Amino acid sequence: MSSPDKMSDDGTTLVQIRDLHFSRGSKPIFSGLNIDIPRGKVTTIIGPSGTGKTTLLKMIGGQLKASQGSIHVDGLQVGKLRRAELYELRKRMGMLFQSGALLTDLSVFENVAYPLREHTDLPESLISHLVLMRLHAVGLRGARNLSPSELSGGMARRAALARALVFDPMMIMYDEPFTGQDPISMGVLLELIKTVNEALGLTSLMVSHDLKEALSISDYAVIISEGVVVEAGSPEQLESSESAWVQQFLHGQPDGPVPFQVSAPDYEEDLMGTENGNSRVGVSR
Repeated sequence: MSSPDKMSDDGTTLVQIRDLHFSRGSKPIFSGLNIDIPRGKVTTIIGPSGTGKTTLLKMIGGQLKASQGSIHVDGLQVGKLRRAELYELRKRMGMLFQSGALLTDLSVFENVAYPLREHTDLPESLISHLVLMRLHAVGLRGARNLSPSELSGGMARRAALARALVFDPMMIMYDEPFTGQDPISMGVLLELIKTVNEALGLTSLMVSHDLKEALSISDYAVIISEGVVVEAGSPEQLESSESAWVQQFLHGQPDGPVPFQVSAPDYEEDLMGTENGNSRVGVSR
C-alpha cells in the first residue's frame, strides 16, 4: 500500500482519497472512505441525506481537515499544505455553491471580476476581456449590468458558474447545482456543465440529489453511505448493480433494505396490548 503522503497514480486520477475518517462531535461522518476522482470527467457523488457529501467537497477544498487518512489533489496532499500553498491550490479549483453565493451589492460583471481583482494585478482591459468571455460562455453577456436580485434562479447559478470559471481552473466542484431549478433552467445547467467540462478540459465533481439529471451527464458516479463507498462506476454499471440497497436508492423505492417502518413490536400484539391497557401509547394518565 502506498504512503498516505504520496499519491500513486498513472495520471488518470485528479483527486485521490484514502482511508478518510471525519466526525462531527461524536457522530462519525466518514469511516475509511476511499475514492478516486478521474481527471477530465464529470463525477457525481450521491447518497442519502446526511452522509457528508457537501462535507467531502469542503475537505477537498481544505476547509475541513480529516482526523485520519489523506486527500491528494493533483498530487498535493491537501491536509499538509501551508496556508499560502492551499490558497494557490484553491485558485485552480472553482466552486459553485448551492446558493450561488453572489455578492448582492455587486453587478453580475463585478461579481465575476471580483476574484481577478482580488488575486491578480491584471489591467482592467484584460479583466474586462476575461469576464466577458466567461459571461458569453454561460449566455449572460447581455446581463452584465444586472444585480443578483434581478436574476432568476437559473441565471444566478450561471453567473456563479462564470465566476467559478474565471481563473481557468483544472476542476470545478458543484454543490447541489440543480436545487430549485425549473425544467428549462435545469436543462440549461446540465448542458453547460457537460459542454464546459469537455470544451475546457476540466474535471467536474458534483454533489446532487437530482439523480436522473446528474447521472445523465456523468461519466462516473460514487454512492456513499454510513461513512464508506457503497458502490462506484459508470451510471450504466450502477443501474445494473445487483445490490438491493443500490437499486432501492437509485429508483426511490419506499421499502427495501432500508425499511419503510421503523423497528417496532408486532403490529397485532401492539394493538391488542393497547386495547388491554398494557400499552397506552399517546394516552395521558
